[in-house]
Amino acid sequence: MGIAAVKIKVMPSSPDTDLKELESNVVAVLNENEAKNSSITQEPIAFGLVALILFFGWDESKELELLETELREIENVNSVEVIDMRRAFG
Repeated sequence: MGIAAVKIKVMPSSPDTDLKELESNVVAVLNENEAKNSSITQEPIAFGLVALILFFGWDESKELELLETELREIENVNSVEVIDMRRAFG
């Protein structure tokens, strides 16, 4: 199996959510699940709401759905959506 390049959008529950704390929690989940070369950017949505865009390498032999579930369980996360996934290496 190869490595997939994955892009996920994490929507906070409100514009008042502390994005630094949310980002810290997201990074912890990514590290626990052995995501490779992760990076996070912020994308303004509307009315002060800002989404976190995660980009990382993922071993194709592992189920991505388990990672999505863990991200959804983080406090102050409203939704998690896979925006893009494609084979990067392999």
